[in-house]
Amino acid sequence: MTDREKTLDIIFGRWRSQILYAGVKLGVFDCVNAVPKNVSEIAKQLNLDYSLAYRLFRALGSLGLLREDVNHNFSITAQGELLREDHPQTLRGVALLEEGEEHYALWKHLPSMIMDGKQNAFLREYGKNIFEYADSNLPYREVFNQAMSSYSSIQTAWVLDALEGHDFSKIHHMCDVGGGQGHLLCSLLVKYPHLKGTVFELDTVIKNRELLWARKMGVEDRCTYVAGDMFDEVPAADAYIMKMILHDWSDEECVKILSNIYRHVSNVGTVFIAEHMVPGPEKPHFSKLFDIHMMCASSGRERTAEEYADLLNKAGWKYSKTLHPHSGLMGIVEGNK
Repeated sequence: MTDREKTLDIIFGRWRSQILYAGVKLGVFDCVNAVPKNVSEIAKQLNLDYSLAYRLFRALGSLGLLREDVNHNFSITAQGELLREDHPQTLRGVALLEEGEEHYALWKHLPSMIMDGKQNAFLREYGKNIFEYADSNLPYREVFNQAMSSYSSIQTAWVLDALEGHDFSKIHHMCDVGGGQGHLLCSLLVKYPHLKGTVFELDTVIKNRELLWARKMGVEDRCTYVAGDMFDEVPAADAYIMKMILHDWSDEECVKILSNIYRHVSNVGTVFIAEHMVPGPEKPHFSKLFDIHMMCASSGRERTAEEYADLLNKAGWKYSKTLHPHSGLMGIVEGNK
């Protein structure tokens, strides 16, 4: 591919993600399966216009998400399966969140934010931050929570990989701050049977008990869910883990969170910060793109391991080391009291 073609591919990249979004939004991937089905049948089942639906399905086929035969029959591909609601590693929520109307609207503010020196397009567009908006907008909150759950399984695998060589024998109680519905913490409890754990989250996230992972993963007797605000107070524990939490906040807010945890941790306590770590200038990395998304969506940012170490030190912690999974997409910065 020439430089011109590569640049054009970037320019037209949003076409692909919006075509994918339309397929998810209309329920295409939950209607099509491995057995070929004619476009007329799919359109009728989903109450779509036949002609326009065929053009969308054809485009989804060009993206490798559907498979089309000469008779306009469509079946789903392995890649398309990831967009089904019932897939165990579904990315449906991610597609609905990141390409949905709320997040789509944020990007128009990017040039003006950079000129003004003031980030957080969510605040510019909606007059409130992303979490306040989610609290007051049920449909958005549901999609947001679905997206966070979609991310959880792959991120949990990365975190477990990075922590593979860590000695957990001195840790008896771990608290997952901002732990969502508990997928990461419950996975740690399964792997380390001596551990007890607390998922600390907002009440709106954990109030639906049917969605919580402790019962699903058989660790309900060792896992407690506690509602609260990490800026006010956190439960006492031997160790704390935060996955994709600090990147939502400014440096000052991160120091406040880490200082609050420091006050409640045991004397030999540990904190693990799991995030997308920004590498050096020579390496292209997802975190450098994600950082621009954070500029639009919040007051936060993606950081280097050294920047997280500095935040730890400002909050009273002693930086220990940075651990990486084999994939290299995330890292874990460890701090000790």
